[in-house]
Amino acid sequence: MAELKPYLQLTRPANLVTAIADILAGMAIAGFPFSSFDPALLVVSTLGLYGGGVVMNDVFDAKLDAIERPERPIPSGKVPLQSATILGITLLLIGIAAAAIFSFQSGMIAVVVAALTVLYNRFAKHHVFFGPLTMGMCRGGNLLLGMSVLPESFQQWGFVALLPIAYIGAITLISQDEVHGGKRRTLYIAVLLYLVVLSAQLFIAQSKGNILFALPFVLLHAWLIGRPLYNAIQNPVGPLIGKAVKAGVISLIVMNASWCVAFGLLPVGLAVLALLPLSILLARVFAVT
Repeated sequence: MAELKPYLQLTRPANLVTAIADILAGMAIAGFPFSSFDPALLVVSTLGLYGGGVVMNDVFDAKLDAIERPERPIPSGKVPLQSATILGITLLLIGIAAAAIFSFQSGMIAVVVAALTVLYNRFAKHHVFFGPLTMGMCRGGNLLLGMSVLPESFQQWGFVALLPIAYIGAITLISQDEVHGGKRRTLYIAVLLYLVVLSAQLFIAQSKGNILFALPFVLLHAWLIGRPLYNAIQNPVGPLIGKAVKAGVISLIVMNASWCVAFGLLPVGLAVLALLPLSILLARVFAVT
């Protein structure tokens, strides 16, 4: 088990739970009745895509991590670079294959998400604009992957995938200052992007007559991401920014639960919310960023 743990660390288990929540939220937005287990392949797909993506993140950052984060699995020597590369590529291929088996549309979305993941890790990551945009597109694509359970939903609700782009863009933007500290201006931009997402959820919930059920979920989400971000704004040092990033990632589960409830699926929203304690528990054992 001790030998396996560094490989698990590379996949960010706490984050993998949030990827599952993306799929469930996408299915809820599409109007899937959750009457069968057929879309389980989409869950397998997102685990492969997300896991492969974060593993390749550490592969491409191996030299930088040797300086800034030598305790990570690759620079510490616990996982050879070649082994990590094989693991990352294999997981991405599993993600694509699982989606393609489910449907052609799902497979195409998975291919795009995998390509965006590599593009982010190899080229866009350290760019102040294209980095957050590309990572946000990966998460938006993940939501579309869930919606592909009923692809006819794209025409009406496909625009909702823009909101995870804004949300993840905010997290990625502030994470660029996680090691050395940052500027309040960046954090204020993140606040604005967060507010766009929260407001959109409330608007859609109101338009569908589900505002009373969705409001507690949205408020919980606002509190979970707002408190650490406020602390970081007061003192924009690396550790506090890191806590704001961690809260933003894990709170994706609450955002996805809010989507489920906004679209009238309270039981599914509660089920998604129940993933939060699991993600928090895993975050205590495995790094989130």
